[in-house]
Amino acid sequence: MFENLSDKLEKAFRVLKGQGSISEINIAQTMKEIRKALLSADVDFKTAKSFTNTVKEKALGKKVLTAVEPGQLLTKIMKDELATLMGSEYSDISLEGSPTVVLIAGLQGSGKTTFSGKLALHLKSKKNKRPLLVACDVYRPAAIDQIGVLADQVGVDVFQDRENKNPVNIAKSAIKFAKTNGHNVVIIDTAGRLAVDEQMMDEIAAIKSAINPNEILFVVDSMTGQDAVNTAKSFNDKLNFDGVVLTKLDGDTRGGAALTIRSVVEKPIKFIGTSEKMDGLDVFHPERMASRILGMGDVISLVERAQHQFDEEEARKVQKKIAKNQFGFDDFLKQIQQIKKMGNMKDLMGMIPGMGKAMKGVDVDDDAFKGIEAIIHSMTKQERKNPKLLNGSRKRRIADGSGTSVVEVNQLIKQFSQMGKMMKMMQGGGGKQMMQMMKGQGGMPGNL
Repeated sequence: MFENLSDKLEKAFRVLKGQGSISEINIAQTMKEIRKALLSADVDFKTAKSFTNTVKEKALGKKVLTAVEPGQLLTKIMKDELATLMGSEYSDISLEGSPTVVLIAGLQGSGKTTFSGKLALHLKSKKNKRPLLVACDVYRPAAIDQIGVLADQVGVDVFQDRENKNPVNIAKSAIKFAKTNGHNVVIIDTAGRLAVDEQMMDEIAAIKSAINPNEILFVVDSMTGQDAVNTAKSFNDKLNFDGVVLTKLDGDTRGGAALTIRSVVEKPIKFIGTSEKMDGLDVFHPERMASRILGMGDVISLVERAQHQFDEEEARKVQKKIAKNQFGFDDFLKQIQQIKKMGNMKDLMGMIPGMGKAMKGVDVDDDAFKGIEAIIHSMTKQERKNPKLLNGSRKRRIADGSGTSVVEVNQLIKQFSQMGKMMKMMQGGGGKQMMQMMKGQGGMPGNL
């Protein structure tokens, strides 16, 4: 996410490295590099120029403290201005109305139907709502089937009327159905086209007029760059939508849409798609995204994802097992499952400050735990419970059963043992002792 932009901005900050102060000369050179970085990210020239002028003005007006380097000061100013450019504060979806009616709009292929399913899961799991998905795309042959499949995946109801070819009537019937059957949110997936055309605009405007939705969300493919911004403007002129959804931010996106769409249409970005999985949807926080673009990580979002997967009762059980030296491979397997539910591994690591740069060019497979899981699954119940039983012959059997080597089995057992010691030290308040042990062993265990 934004890797190319982050790299180019880092290069721009190098101009100030070693400088004692910010001057007209060195700031002008830095701003030139930043402007080039923004333009290469598909930010329009007018926005890029206005942005760099603002940053330059603020940087020259600031006194650099002796404890702060000029590059650090500029990074702070850049972070604040990037957040402002993207909307300053996050904007949540409005859930007023009984039921709340959410109208989804956008071009064909932007990810509207998939987003509708993700939104249904988000509202069900995080807002305690009972959503109804509505198939209002009467043109794309597989659209009705697709939204039915997604509804099954996320465990919500769907309203389909295959015989009706009038999307306005379908939407009105769906709202009546929702009221009768206790659904408090109605998510209406509408048809898209390959490009903006009058017929599509008239149709979506007619649906809006007939149902008076509480929230209109415009879904845009962030990989289309500046074209996405232009499309958003056309839709906003017709619909006056409430917020933007950026999909495919986990792909090879240059970031121009995320950086400029807010300033062009003056509507907040409300959600971003972070993976193809149904739980790959995040509420958009401008300040956090600015931190990630500048390589500063996003610990808050990482903690929130962890909390969402956190099982308090299970944590208490694990704590007791650690205290009694009873933490086994079955417990470790459960911890791995929780980490996997948090999302894409490279995305998660990018949220840790400094890790984004360290992971540059490294391909992190989502199946990074597959080998570990295979080894554990090849153990007997007793071996998982008591790793001390693992002698040479047992290790050879486990390696054969998991398609790995004895060396890999030994490595996992060693790392598991080190992790158990660290966990017990932390539980006993021995953080300092743990750090000394890590330092002596060359850092954290490799695969963990």
